[in-house]
Amino acid sequence: MLSNLRICAVSHQTIPSVHINNICCYKVRASLKRLKPHVPLGRNYSSLPGLIGNDIKSLHSIINPPIAKIRNIGIMAHIDAGKTTTTERILYYSGYTRSLGDVDDGDTVTDFMAQERERGITIQSAAVTFDWKGYRVNLIDTPGHVDFTLEVERCLRVLDGAVAIFDASAGVEAQTLTVWRQADKHNIPRICFLNKMDKTGASFKYAVESIREKLKAKPLLLQLPIGEAKTFKGVVDVVTKEKLLWNSNSNDGKDFERKPLLEMSDPELLKETTEARNALIEQVADLDDEFADLVLEEFSENFDLLPAEKLQTAIHRVTLAQTAVPVLCGSALKNKGIQPLLDAVTVYLPSPVERNYEFLQWYKDDLCALAFKVLHDKQRGPLVFMRIYSGTIKPQLAIHNVNGNCTERISRLLLPFADQHVEIPSLTAGNIALTVGLKHTATGDTIVSSKSSALAAARRAEREGEKKHRQNNEAERVLLAGVEIPEPVFFCTIEPPSVSKQPDLEHALKCLQREDPSLKVRLDPDSGQTVLCGMGELHIEIIHDRIKREYGLETYLGPLQVAYRETILNSVRATDTLDRTLGDKRHLVTVEVEARPIETSSVTPVIEYAESISEGLLNVSQEAIESGIHSACLQGPLLGSPVQDVAITLHSLTIHPGTSTTMISACVSRCVQKRQGLTMFPMLVLNSWAQAICPPQPSKPKVLGLQALKKADKQVLEPLMNLEVTVARDYLSPVLADLAQRRGNIQEIQTRQDNKVVIGFVPLADIMGYSTVLRTLTSGSATFALELSTYQAMNSQDQNTLLNRRSGLT
Repeated sequence: MLSNLRICAVSHQTIPSVHINNICCYKVRASLKRLKPHVPLGRNYSSLPGLIGNDIKSLHSIINPPIAKIRNIGIMAHIDAGKTTTTERILYYSGYTRSLGDVDDGDTVTDFMAQERERGITIQSAAVTFDWKGYRVNLIDTPGHVDFTLEVERCLRVLDGAVAIFDASAGVEAQTLTVWRQADKHNIPRICFLNKMDKTGASFKYAVESIREKLKAKPLLLQLPIGEAKTFKGVVDVVTKEKLLWNSNSNDGKDFERKPLLEMSDPELLKETTEARNALIEQVADLDDEFADLVLEEFSENFDLLPAEKLQTAIHRVTLAQTAVPVLCGSALKNKGIQPLLDAVTVYLPSPVERNYEFLQWYKDDLCALAFKVLHDKQRGPLVFMRIYSGTIKPQLAIHNVNGNCTERISRLLLPFADQHVEIPSLTAGNIALTVGLKHTATGDTIVSSKSSALAAARRAEREGEKKHRQNNEAERVLLAGVEIPEPVFFCTIEPPSVSKQPDLEHALKCLQREDPSLKVRLDPDSGQTVLCGMGELHIEIIHDRIKREYGLETYLGPLQVAYRETILNSVRATDTLDRTLGDKRHLVTVEVEARPIETSSVTPVIEYAESISEGLLNVSQEAIESGIHSACLQGPLLGSPVQDVAITLHSLTIHPGTSTTMISACVSRCVQKRQGLTMFPMLVLNSWAQAICPPQPSKPKVLGLQALKKADKQVLEPLMNLEVTVARDYLSPVLADLAQRRGNIQEIQTRQDNKVVIGFVPLADIMGYSTVLRTLTSGSATFALELSTYQAMNSQDQNTLLNRRSGLT
């Protein structure tokens, strides 16, 4: 967000040869574009409303508006649907920028990173704050690329509403489905904006139908387009029966006129709008009982007499209930339809007080906030974005991090107005704050005023849970609610240019991991190399580029590899004994475990205990047992990949008095490894640690180790991707032939305007580098989208080939 928190510090260029005061704005912009190779275009930002002179009172009114006037919204969509362009227009029309930025020109406010401007895509979500007709809007522009899905996830977690943007010529696309599911997961009310109505092939009817069919949503048509593609010139407001036409001579879209539809001037348009309004009223009446009663009692004879305000209020309730979604249309690039979209945000999307957050009752008026994004700034240090749910945040305030169980102090409090950061004295509930000075807070951490406040909230939650017959851990989960971090699907080694630069690389990776929780870094136990794990090729490429640009390190990446998983196919048992004497103390543990495959997909092992295991024994050693099992399942016997879809049952446990929990954990881990055959592929880290603290001594025979190794059939699981390729009819055959060679499984081929959409599954290992091949096959005209579907078992031939390749036999 505000990449480098979009601490968007854009250099301002002085161009003495251009007399800005004597030339209208659009001519200046056109002149600058012609000079672009020699004179980079700078952005001019307006001063903030109410900040003229020393008007402190006005500043306070801006900082903390009434909570009912706050809207926390996100912009979400498939890649290239127009999210960033729409955000640019919103900032311009709300008066916070003086010129219209363009993604192609690389001068937008929210796409600030060099990588974003070069590629023309959003990588980090960006937060901007502005006012619109007396409302405070905190807006977050999110990425559309599947590699950065976590950015969308963690932003939706703290938002009250969302605007879903669609390409009117494509309708619902692959990533649209993903972000829509994420919004469903967090119960986010949303409105739809059909963008690019001026684009060739744009179809309002097709886009609306795709929302109805693919998203299983009920669209409420609040607008109708006047023309489509090249003939698009405005929209009709169905609620008020007015037409909005933008001035063709206006270069920035600020000038438009709103006229009532009349029988004399627009008979056909009036008829179509009346029918659409009647259908809308019937739709809303079916979904909202209060509105249905109003219509039946007073307006059943003539819907035309129903006031627009009554209809808007009912649509607002329906949107909040998420039983339907309002649909608007326009063209952000051509500056049409953005002002009505802003009006719809304030009218139909909820304020913070209209969202029902159950945990607020536990905190009462104490501070409760969620850190949802961390960025590193060279001057300010870590910048932490927080959503404040209750209480007030001030500079120099000491806060307690519940997740980290630590106390920190906020040194400064900032509010992002477009690309400017305004230092503020306080911020109240319902707002999104940018804090400076928090050294240990990470994404997903719950922030409260003090440790005693957290304990008091936990006690209230526990009492409430008992009243409703809930388990205590559910209340605890809500208290610490963060974001689900997806598992990486790609990994590669990363090395610094020299050994002396290793500490600098570790520092850079530590900072980047704090910013991006989906980035995982681990140390390979066999080679000692640093391994970078990410969500896709682009994700790792961006991280590599950021290390070079932001930290000045020329690192080397090893070949990109797929993150496989492993499992077992049959049930096996193993027994192991660890008997060591350290000093004058004897440590003796005997365990018996059973490992079996499970049908439900589970990344972590399901741990079960036999009835013969006493509760007293579990109370003392359960944490150590589970730690040992999890440790053993981190590396499987075939490739050293994590083991999933297994259940581990502890059948017996004998512990000698005085045995340490570390020894219990080590014994359980070794026993579980035996059932996977890890005696052939030892975990070097565990073994070296065990040898260091436990000198080799004669050990007891391992009863079932060899039997378990012989019995356990092991299986490699590979990531299977959902694939959607949009291709012209002429190139369909070569694309299908290429996918067949990649072990692709085609599910269906749809028709979208003049293109074909190929939908299917393909193993990730066979789709690496696909973008280059697809461009070659289709002369650059096709596009594709990938999303992780599941992990599937490899067939024996492919598995043997993979194992031979990894072992160097082929």
